[in-house]
Amino acid sequence: MQPDQARFLLELMLPQLQEESGTTRKVIAAIPEERKEYRPDQKSRSAMELAWHIVSSDIHFLQGIIAGQFGVEEPKMPDHVKTIADLVDWYDRNVPGLIERLKKLSDEELTRPVPFFGIANYAAVVYLTFMVPHTVHHRGWLCAYLRPMGAKVPSIYGGSADEPWVAPGEAQRA
Repeated sequence: MQPDQARFLLELMLPQLQEESGTTRKVIAAIPEERKEYRPDQKSRSAMELAWHIVSSDIHFLQGIIAGQFGVEEPKMPDHVKTIADLVDWYDRNVPGLIERLKKLSDEELTRPVPFFGIANYAAVVYLTFMVPHTVHHRGWLCAYLRPMGAKVPSIYGGSADEPWVAPGEAQRA
């Protein structure tokens, strides 16, 4: 991958990454604390486990892209993260700063090959194209948990029954 291609891919992915991280935060924050252990089936992850997977994977991907290497295992949840609010706070304290660091990567850092668990060896920036769909995929699972948990489903790519879509400018007129 050439530096101009890597820079183009980064600039293309950054707005989507920022938008998706805000949506991810909103979905996780919608989990009712008293229902965080909800799972639709005994084989399923609980809402808290699934939310942690999303948060830790976002952090893991961003750190791996920035460092030029991926850790071997999914990070463990810090001991102080006990509640949904703690998890949202952890996300807020990590993801935006990592996105800012990502923006500052040099062309050399964006184009360096980064091995990914023996299945890929792409330029670092390419892993953004893995990260975003991975997050969206698991966030979709989590959204399917919300209504059965008694939670309101936030708008994601448009309105929901609980949070209708409002066209830009319409909110000011209402």
